Amino acid sequence: MAAKRKAKSRRIQSRTKSKIKSKARKTTRKTLKRVKKNTKKRSTKPKRVKPVLRKRSLVVVRKNLPVQMREQEVGNVLHYFTHISVGVVQLTGTLRVGDTIHIKGHTTDVVQKVASMQAEHQNIAEAKAGQSIGLKVKEHVRQHDVVYKVVR
Repeated sequence: MAAKRKAKSRRIQSRTKSKIKSKARKTTRKTLKRVKKNTKKRSTKPKRVKPVLRKRSLVVVRKNLPVQMREQEVGNVLHYFTHISVGVVQLTGTLRVGDTIHIKGHTTDVVQKVASMQAEHQNIAEAKAGQSIGLKVKEHVRQHDVVYKVVR
């Protein structure tokens, strides 16, 4: 009986030792992989830089416009609705349908005619200083862009 117990305990001990060894082997393999991955040789050659191709700027001459266009500040953009392309403008001067406006900002530069204006969901032909209006615009405008009226 005692001999059987001893043999059984030896088998159990050998199994646990082999399990421990295999785990140790696995962890060392993982750590070796990590070490190899983190300590890759980096080439000492300088990287080849691709030449940057720059577009030549084209100067567009507008023949129909006078040499010097006078502009009068009319308001500021408060908000822009992307899905309907409408800018909300707080007016500091008068504006009519058909006037040419120039919206100028940090990244914005739009010249267009006023096609439609709305004040409180009603189409209007003329807006005065102090009103906030919705103005249909061709391009994206941003908050704090300045709206100028082109005076010829």
